[in-house]
Amino acid sequence: MATPAPVALSRLQLTDFRNYRAASLDFDARLIAFVGDNGAGKTNLLEAISLLSAGRGLRRAQLSELTRRDASGGWSVSAVLQGMDGETRIGTGLAPGGGRKVRINGADARSSESLLEYLRVLWLVPSMDGLFTGPAGDRRRFLDRLVLAVDPGHGRRVGDFEKALRGRNRLLENGGSGPYLDAVEAQIAALGVAVGVARRETVSLLRDLVGTRADDSDPFPRAAITLEGAFETLADSAAATDLEDRYRALLAQGRTRDRAAGRTLEGPHRSDPVVIHTAKAMPAGQASTGEQKALLIGLVLAHAELTARIARMTPVLLLDEVAAHLDPRRRQALFARLSALGLQVFMTGTDALLFADLPRDAQRFTVTEATIAVDTPPQ
Repeated sequence: MATPAPVALSRLQLTDFRNYRAASLDFDARLIAFVGDNGAGKTNLLEAISLLSAGRGLRRAQLSELTRRDASGGWSVSAVLQGMDGETRIGTGLAPGGGRKVRINGADARSSESLLEYLRVLWLVPSMDGLFTGPAGDRRRFLDRLVLAVDPGHGRRVGDFEKALRGRNRLLENGGSGPYLDAVEAQIAALGVAVGVARRETVSLLRDLVGTRADDSDPFPRAAITLEGAFETLADSAAATDLEDRYRALLAQGRTRDRAAGRTLEGPHRSDPVVIHTAKAMPAGQASTGEQKALLIGLVLAHAELTARIARMTPVLLLDEVAAHLDPRRRQALFARLSALGLQVFMTGTDALLFADLPRDAQRFTVTEATIAVDTPPQ
């Protein structure tokens, strides 16, 4: 397999984004740390980078919420990439009509999905710490982000599937006729199977990679994802060519029940991606808090490696406040793993000592109330 092309941001510019009136940063390193007090604007920088890819960014915020308070217009984020096609300029921001605008090398792009041709962005943020014990919906969104990084069409399929489900629910509520329900259920079945198959394929690839790359002495224990739910049981027992027909029949049979419930009760939108601590053969949600964090980090790192292989370009990784929750041994192991992966990684923390073990060629910035200064590397 060909070596993935290295991709990295060499410049980032913000205008009226969150607490930044204007900011311009130049990068010449793979590992980059932003250090500052809580509320200074460190995570805002990561969020800006996350918006240079498809989707709503790491906070899933409404576009209007991103504009700096008291700003007269909208916001914008732009970057210069060094990648497989040389230098590429990409940008996004709030359009005059309230939607999202995307530009690539000065030309308007059709949608944010176009950015995936040039950049894949992955992240790990504190809000994900309860992923293993929280609601299944959070785990599905997490898994769909994993799938999107290796399958750029997945986000649109998920959106279309959810839209079709809402249409069926309205038909059931309003007493829609059989032919109308037949038509929308055929659409749901086609989209739902495509969503489910993409998830299962990514889970399989990730499981294979984790099984070959980690061992029981690794500071970040092996984690495996399994998909549970009625749809998964159906998919396990049906041939691929029959799955769509069987799911469509299941929807038709469940109309009375779903009408009473006010929602569609069967399908991949109800699947639960359960993470297993493989060394202990138990659900990750039953592990200690420290083990859960280490499992999540290991899973994200494995996914970064898988993304590089499938996309044939290295992703950019965002790690918000990750080092603060690791003991010194795991911090050193994390920085060593990141260096070995060859990714560009942006990290945040409140204490510069957390990044003392970064290599000398790493970049460090101090963030103070939306002001960013370059730090001198430690001697």
